[in-house]
Amino acid sequence: MHASTCRIRFLLVIIALGVCLSQPGFAAIQPVDEGWQYRWGDSPFLPDGTPLWILEDSPQHWHDIGFPSNPPGRDGREHAWFRVQLPEGSWYQPVLYVYSVDIIVQAWFRGELLYQYGTFDQEGRGRFEGWPWHEIRLPEDYQGETLYFRIFSNYTDIGLWGEVGITDHADLTVYLLGGAAEELVVSALSALIAFLALVFAVIQRGQRSFASIALFSFLTSVMLLAESQASLLIAYKPLLWDYLAAGSYYLIPMALALLLRQWLGAARPVLISWLVWIHLGLAVSALALALVGAVDLSSTFPVFDVLLLVSLVVMAGAVLPRFRVLFGEQQVLVVACGGLAVLLIVDMAVAHGFLPWGRVPVSWGALGFSLAVVSISVWHYGKTQKELQQLNVRLEQKVRERTARAESLAEREVARARLLALESKKSQKLADVIAALQDCAGIEEAFEPLLRAMPELYLPMTGCFYRRGIDGQYDRVVHWGGTPEDVFPASLGANLSVLTETVLPVRSYDLPAQMCFFLRIESARSGNRPEGVLMLERPDLPPVVKDYGIARVISWVYQSVEKIGITLSGLALRAELQRFSYEDSLTGLKNRRYFDELFRHEREVSARSDRPLCLLIFDIDHFKQFNDCHGHEAGDQALRMVGDVLATCFRGSDTVCRYGGEEFAVLMPGASLDEARQRAEQLRAAISAEPVEHRGENLGSLTISAGIACWRENCPEFDELFRAADQALYQAKETGRNRVVAATL
Repeated sequence: MHASTCRIRFLLVIIALGVCLSQPGFAAIQPVDEGWQYRWGDSPFLPDGTPLWILEDSPQHWHDIGFPSNPPGRDGREHAWFRVQLPEGSWYQPVLYVYSVDIIVQAWFRGELLYQYGTFDQEGRGRFEGWPWHEIRLPEDYQGETLYFRIFSNYTDIGLWGEVGITDHADLTVYLLGGAAEELVVSALSALIAFLALVFAVIQRGQRSFASIALFSFLTSVMLLAESQASLLIAYKPLLWDYLAAGSYYLIPMALALLLRQWLGAARPVLISWLVWIHLGLAVSALALALVGAVDLSSTFPVFDVLLLVSLVVMAGAVLPRFRVLFGEQQVLVVACGGLAVLLIVDMAVAHGFLPWGRVPVSWGALGFSLAVVSISVWHYGKTQKELQQLNVRLEQKVRERTARAESLAEREVARARLLALESKKSQKLADVIAALQDCAGIEEAFEPLLRAMPELYLPMTGCFYRRGIDGQYDRVVHWGGTPEDVFPASLGANLSVLTETVLPVRSYDLPAQMCFFLRIESARSGNRPEGVLMLERPDLPPVVKDYGIARVISWVYQSVEKIGITLSGLALRAELQRFSYEDSLTGLKNRRYFDELFRHEREVSARSDRPLCLLIFDIDHFKQFNDCHGHEAGDQALRMVGDVLATCFRGSDTVCRYGGEEFAVLMPGASLDEARQRAEQLRAAISAEPVEHRGENLGSLTISAGIACWRENCPEFDELFRAADQALYQAKETGRNRVVAATL
């Protein structure tokens, strides 16, 4: 199964698990949605601290309300009382669950303070201390009794919010986890995407959108986790979680503006850039003022919500006219961001009472963005790895076919007594040969033990083995049995069409006097031509086993040649894969992985031998502009040209690598700083003199900026060698480009 398919299935399992956990039914809850009454103002208190309103019987002052939130006629009032007669129910450890309260609350039951969240001063006021869910433990005989709520709020909303219900204490945690499972799963997925995008941003420094995607996914992950009710099960710090939710919520428009600014490129409106700084300033100032106590954190939300609406309108106005010119993956991300923005607006409308309360699936918007990023990443990964995967699939298919054919032949064979001992001995020898071949590093090394073992493998049949040389001729390299000069020629030439390959099945009556087996190795060198030819004389067996024995012997020989070919093909593939892992496919130069390993090795060698080690780092000036102007195919041609020039400007002992993108690195062991500078100047001149030609068109020449550092001449510390060369490169860019700059002590 392909790696991309496994990733997609894994993500689908996670999403399905989150959806299943978020479905109702994990814990029962009895809604308390009838019989609510409200009363504006705050109650007088008796000397013992008991509110007068819970003792007096004054129904004319209480008014019915469908849900204890935002009664009519507020007119700036900050105090309100609510009461409800608790319904009948059968619970083991009954608790009253409240989704949220604006902003601090007391619960009175039977003349006693049953629950309090927040601190009430002598005037009945208090500061915002967070928006947690509330669990109010009820006595077992609560049925039919009246529960009073005293609430203070200087926020836009006043009263209970969301949902109110009775359940068992043990079931409440399950209910909260079931309701928050969706947010937790999507939060974890967004955090994973943020981490992967951050890794890509570090690896591919020229792709700034990865950093913005990482920021957006991280903020979304924090917001979903902080706003989920399960966060208080992790740590009961309501105000801390509200600060995290507010900070991430306030910065999400900044991340969106950063993404749009990068995607729109030179066509981005100036207002998009201003939105980045406006939202960053608002987030920092709001959180700072709330932390020092100048304002309540709750009072900053309405201001931000208004700004968010304006910002989303501005962003939509900037991106929609240019939507068609964006890349396909950018269009997908814009649509995903738009879906999340719509859900945020709906959630905002619910929070401010413009829409009736309900759970707005903001996490689905984040999930849509996450899936869009994952889908695009998987698509890009599959595209870049397609050629290698196809090569692996073809080889695996051929190995399976040949193995199946060999096993099928082995299953049909029935040994006879006179051939069992010989076949067992030959098979053991073949297994030893295969094991020895598998321990070899390459094809050439493997042929040495193979040629030594061939006589023992195929005796008593007289034979010889021909191997294809560099000139394409098949020359005899080993022989055994009778006199080869009298039986087999010394060379087969380059044309094998005159030979008839012995294939299965065989019959004794039409078997030629000389049998021919082609040793095929699947490698770039061999192509469709056999790597070697095994010639054997027809075996001379007793008549009693002639028909069966010849078929069995020839089958074993054919099978052994197949197994040897498969083993050598595996060695060739391993060598090719190793070469691919250390080479850049575009330029043919060594890649960054090879450079990093060689750099550590050369550092140790130079330290032991006390010989100098020079490092040259350069990149192509204004290469992005070249790509944007002439296209990526022309850019690839330019990189190939640079790779060809590099091959002619340095010694054989120097190592030239494509470090990434348009950046290259050259490691020069034993070279002095002057020698390195001279070679760098030669390289700079050679590249500037070489025009870039693409599809018959001269696209002009390129220039490079280079930095040099040499241990110990201008970099006494090995660990600083790369950084010194990189800083020298940066200085070359800052001072006008198209130059070579050496690091300074």
